[in-house]
Amino acid sequence: MYDPQYEEFRGRLDRLERMHRKGYGFEAPGTLGRSYSRRRLPGRIPLWRSLGTIALAVVVVKALILAQVGQINYTQRLERAAGDSVVQQVSIYIMQIDPITEWMAGEIRRLAGLPG
Repeated sequence: MYDPQYEEFRGRLDRLERMHRKGYGFEAPGTLGRSYSRRRLPGRIPLWRSLGTIALAVVVVKALILAQVGQINYTQRLERAAGDSVVQQVSIYIMQIDPITEWMAGEIRRLAGLPG
């Protein structure tokens, strides 16, 4: 027995199944569904903020090392670490004592009660 309404119904079901396989969602208009409650992911962190954080971490590590070993010993270790490769030269340049590192090391020594 042929029923045109049943054929139309089967066609709609087939279409819905194809859409489900493709990953489409179904929401009734005017309802609060998945798209409403989807969590917004935070945006990407800007490059300058990442580089600034890395630079700050390097300065803090340098200050901690300088506060612990002292200025004379720190400079001697840098001289011993100097080498011919570009990587060694760049790392020695980065690890040089700068005014910010020196000030921060002094503050760390003062707060920790270390002789300075």
